Parts: sequence; structure tokens; C-alpha cells
Amino acid sequence: MGEPFLLTPGPLTTAFSVKQAMLRDWGSWDADFRAMTRSLCDQLVALAGDTAGEFVCVPMQGSGSFSVEAMLGTMVPKGGKALVLANGAYGLRAAETLRVMGRAYTLIDKGDYLPPRGDEVGRALDDDPAITHVIAIHCETSSGILNPVAEIAEAVAARGRSLLIDSMSAFGAVELDVNQIRYDAMVSSANKCIEGVPGFGFVIARRSALEPAKGNAHSLSLDVHAQWQGLVKSGQWRFTPPTHVVAAFLEALRLHAEEGGVPARGARYTQNRDVMVAGMRELGFETLLADRWLSPIIVTFFNPAHPNFDFSRFYELMKAKGFIIYPGKLTVVDSFRVGCIGRMDAEIMRRVVRAAGESLTEMGVDNAAPPAAAIAERAKLAA
Repeated sequence: MGEPFLLTPGPLTTAFSVKQAMLRDWGSWDADFRAMTRSLCDQLVALAGDTAGEFVCVPMQGSGSFSVEAMLGTMVPKGGKALVLANGAYGLRAAETLRVMGRAYTLIDKGDYLPPRGDEVGRALDDDPAITHVIAIHCETSSGILNPVAEIAEAVAARGRSLLIDSMSAFGAVELDVNQIRYDAMVSSANKCIEGVPGFGFVIARRSALEPAKGNAHSLSLDVHAQWQGLVKSGQWRFTPPTHVVAAFLEALRLHAEEGGVPARGARYTQNRDVMVAGMRELGFETLLADRWLSPIIVTFFNPAHPNFDFSRFYELMKAKGFIIYPGKLTVVDSFRVGCIGRMDAEIMRRVVRAAGESLTEMGVDNAAPPAAAIAERAKLAA
């Protein structure tokens, strides 16, 4: 058996040509690599829909969380105040990041089941004129919920505040067009829906919002403004870039465009989700979320109530069949997650469902229905 499929929200399964692109070494100061960085940034700004030159792209070394911290630390000034919209681990992580940086913030925490809505964001902004920035998570992968960023953006723009979007697990597959959704900056990563490999993230920022952010950053290396100025001056990253990862990402961008861009990538992931969810429900599994909030990125399922079900064994059985799934990240109920992104199609997802059914049989589980208490808790919290 070859390498297993990664049913995770990233790192994910990549194309062979993406892996192959990493076989050559690049000099980080060389003109050829500077041209690669320029192409990467130009393509990402175009992917965001900017044709007027109002936005810039700033790649940042490290994991996605490094880039989220860089965006927050650079865009939220020391005297500012952020409203964090949380409905899972990554919204709460943004709040914790602000706390560690010493930035003032307030929190709307919706729990695991529901999205923050535009009207409640509007009320919070009306009630607290000190709030300068709103932080929204595009797809909260701890639950799999796709948040309504368009209506949130409308509420924020109507009140003259600044919106920052963590689109780590959605950009490239879910529309985030700057002409349709007003935001001042968004952040994503190489190893998500564009299907590259881990090693850097990127901030796409409105030039008029980034220009006055000089001196805001709490960190030398996580300063988006300074990184941008370095790229403008020399075309070079300020510190050693992940050269092989950049080469792989350019190939991933080529494949993304060849597939048909954001609409086509999103359609494939949506079909992956629909096929997988339908099959898992036939086995008795139930999703954490109602259908209207299911993202095409990753789906959270309740653990079965059957006494023979053990997630650790289920994980190993699935891995032996060629599929690596993800443990749950919820505190209220026991759960696990199945990703829909990466170099996979509907036929692979049908194989995932077959593997899940076979694994249940091997465990002596004849029904994957969740505990009644979990369903009751979902109903109570979603009410």
C-alpha cells in the first residue's frame, strides 16, 4: 500500500508534481527565487480578486499560527481593541494570542455549534465604540463550521471598523473576493486549500491599512509591515525563506488554476463532503453540525455510543486501510473529524466510507449512532 490519504485540515495529500517541485535547491537571494516570490504574491492577490492594486501579499515563514499572530500583532495597534468572534478552538486561540501580546479585546463565544451572526456583531460594535478591529474565523476547523463572513463584513464596514479574517482553512476553495467582502487583511497558509506543503503562511492586506501599521508589531520576525517593506526594497524575505516550499506552492497554484480556480476547487471539496457525509450517515454516524453550517473543508462526527467503539482503535484500523483521520477538538462531546480537502475526489471518499464500515465490523460495532445525550446537548446549545 502507498502512503495514506490525509483526511485532515492540512497538512494534506498533495499531487506528485507538488512533491517533485521540491527536488531542486534554490538560492534565497538569487534573482530566480526573487522572481518566484514575486509570482507567488501576484497570483495570491489575483486569487483574492484585487484588480485595482489596493492589496498586497506578504508571505511569512512558519506555521499558519505564526502568520495569524503576525497579522494580529501588526494590524491591531497597541492602543486598539479587538472583538474576537469565536465558535471553536481557533477563535479562542486568536483571543489568547491577543492576551499574550497585551492587546485589549472582547469576545463573543458561540460555543461549538453556531456561527456568530452579523446582527450580534453590529450590536457589540454599537455598544463598545472602543473596538477598532473585528477578528473572524472563516472556517472553524475544530467543529467544521463555515462562518458567514459576508454578513459579518457588512456589519463591520457599516460601522467603520476594520475586519481581519483568519481564512487559514478556506482560502482557495471558498470565495473571499475583496470586491464582495470588505476586509482589511486576511491570512492563510501554503498547506491548505491550495494544496501545497507546510512551511509558510501569507497575509493579504489592504495597502491603506498596512501602510500606517509601521511600528505596531510586538515581534521582530512577526512584523508584516517590515516583511512587506523588505520585499518592496529588495524582493527578498527578511529571514531565510522555505525555498523548497515556495517552489512546491507555485506548482500547487498552477494546478489550482488548471482545475478552474476557487469555484472548481470548492465544488470538488463540496462533492467530497456530500458523498462522505451521506455514506457515514448510512452507517449510523451523525454530524456535530446541522447541514446548513457544514463546511466543505472538514466534518466533525460524534463518537458512536456503542460500548465496543474506541477511537484509538478506529483510528489505527482506518490508517491500516490507507486513511488518516483527525481526532476531535471539542470539550463538550467526544468526536472525531474527517477532512474533505487535498488531492482527493468523490471515489476516494466512497473508499473512506467503506473503510469506516469495515473498521466498525472489525470492532464489533453494529451501529454508529451517537449517545442520545450528545444529540440532546447539540439541540440545547443550538437552540
